[in-house]
Amino acid sequence: MPPRSPLPPRHGLQPAWVKSPDRHTADPASYASMAGWLRTAVDDRVDVDALLAQGRFVYADGAAVTESDAYRPHTFVWFHRDLRAEPVVPGEITVVHRDERVVVVDKPAFLSTVPRGNHVVQSLVVRLRDGLGLPDLTPMHRLDRITSGLVLCVVRREDRGAYQSMFAAGTVRKTYRALAPHVDALEMPTTVRTHIRPVPRTGRAETVPGAPVNAETLLQVESRVAGGGDLATYRLHPRTGRTHQLRLHLLGLGAPIVGDPLYPVDRHVDIDDFSDPLQLLAAELAYVDPVDGRPRHHVSARRLPLLPA
Repeated sequence: MPPRSPLPPRHGLQPAWVKSPDRHTADPASYASMAGWLRTAVDDRVDVDALLAQGRFVYADGAAVTESDAYRPHTFVWFHRDLRAEPVVPGEITVVHRDERVVVVDKPAFLSTVPRGNHVVQSLVVRLRDGLGLPDLTPMHRLDRITSGLVLCVVRREDRGAYQSMFAAGTVRKTYRALAPHVDALEMPTTVRTHIRPVPRTGRAETVPGAPVNAETLLQVESRVAGGGDLATYRLHPRTGRTHQLRLHLLGLGAPIVGDPLYPVDRHVDIDDFSDPLQLLAAELAYVDPVDGRPRHHVSARRLPLLPA
């Protein structure tokens, strides 16, 4: 791990860092200077020449890397990447609970939990770190970008292990609600058990018939939607956390979630199209706090159907 960064966070994001290899592993032709090494070490999404000219690569003491700097083995260099101009994701982030260890928030659809791909500044953790002034705030679990609802975050680094263990052990009871077609033939409640695996390079996942079970969800119909035709609100309790698990389990029952851009078919919705939210809500979180032993129960204020902001 690197020493503490000489650069402050920007937009709630910590700077990126790279470390030069030891001299005996370096190619002298490529690594005659620190600038030459950076041109080979930093990925092609970064304009190395521009950042060098602007003095935006820095050493541990805060001094800028220059073109004339001789190569230094085993040296850390920090920098901030340039970010695209991201459209602001609509909708409010509501703080449901906050204490010295935990912040539980209710996020809108289309907001990534953590920076990913084209969504960096417009991610939950970056907006919260910046807005709440909590630079070490870290989500303990993730929701899909297009899923709305509750996310538990930990304030301090020293508390992360306790809450991560709670989620890893499956002792957090998660309740979701989804809006989907009503299927008369289904007996409810029912438990769906399947094997789910991601489909590489597609952003989708799939169910693998006959493979060992790795995904389990308890489902029941909560209510029929008045005036909603053949729609119903489903209550879902996932006992595992596979990619797109709830979406695939309802799809497998013949009830694809309303507004799903990927299932049953990929509609190729633009990543900055916020007009049709997925009707899936992380509605409740219940657990025994691993630090003070108190039972906690958090409830989202959002209701289905979720409307465009």
